[in-house]
Amino acid sequence: MKAMVFEKVGRPLRLVECETPVPGERDLLLRVEACGVCRTDLHIVDGDLRGARLPLIPGHEIVGTVVGKGRAARTPVGARVGVPWLGGTCGECPHCRVGRENLCDRPVFTGYTRDGGYAEYAVADESCCFPLPAGCDATAAAPLLCAGLIGYRSYRMAGEDVRRLGVYGFGAAAHIVAQIARYEGREVYAFTRPGDKDAQAFARALGAAWAGGSDERPPTELDAAIIFAPVGSLVPAALAAVRKGGTVICGGIHMSPIPSFPYDLLWGERVLRSVANLTRADGEELLALAPKVPVRAEVEVYPLEQANVALSRLRDGKARGAAVLRVGEE
Repeated sequence: MKAMVFEKVGRPLRLVECETPVPGERDLLLRVEACGVCRTDLHIVDGDLRGARLPLIPGHEIVGTVVGKGRAARTPVGARVGVPWLGGTCGECPHCRVGRENLCDRPVFTGYTRDGGYAEYAVADESCCFPLPAGCDATAAAPLLCAGLIGYRSYRMAGEDVRRLGVYGFGAAAHIVAQIARYEGREVYAFTRPGDKDAQAFARALGAAWAGGSDERPPTELDAAIIFAPVGSLVPAALAAVRKGGTVICGGIHMSPIPSFPYDLLWGERVLRSVANLTRADGEELLALAPKVPVRAEVEVYPLEQANVALSRLRDGKARGAAVLRVGEE
């Protein structure tokens, strides 16, 4: 099969011919139709996240068709499934036993500790795959499997009583969250890189009540804010923007150092918290909700061979919505 392989930090991914993977006992073998290009992939290839198994096939927003399976797998050949970042859990640690498998002590991550979807075929643990409708568009569904899932978990962490929601970094996750928030009657306040008028216009087109630079204050106090941009200096900015009792959620897996800030920004029972990975329940809830909104992912589509181009546009902040690799025919 063809695959884009990450071999060393500082080097672009390399297109190679390699053996098609063999599914383990509980695995599904997938013919990859599409794979989203996530900021976490960028953190891996740029060396922000250490510990990747090298050489590595990145990619963890996989839409594929089952073409083979291990002896214990029950999903039928021909079914379509989605594969997220969380690619396996131990099922035994204290977190797994209480339904918080997103905090598993011995996790497996797709496209990080096991090969992912920047390839024509991939294997995935059946227990972590989500069934997808036969007729869904693969390139539109792929961003839901990480940008959507992490965005949704972050959004739910903001609380049920949120009326005014701030979103810092208006990319793949934020543009999905904005659609859900508007569907549920909330006001969205979008923060972009200073001067990024295109991203601000994009946010307004999706129903944002206000859009401006991350160096600006919103016109009103926010009930909660989600930070998707990996920029630590946004933490005190977001705390300054939320009301007393409000919540700031850090939705990324990596962030630059958070600068010191006066206690007054946290005082008043404001809450600062992170979100890690996802649970199966998150995926089931989002995939049930998305068609009702309906969520329409804005995607830039690239062939597999142009994965480096997609990563570069993401790195430079030029991607509109989500970037997706189209790998096989739907």
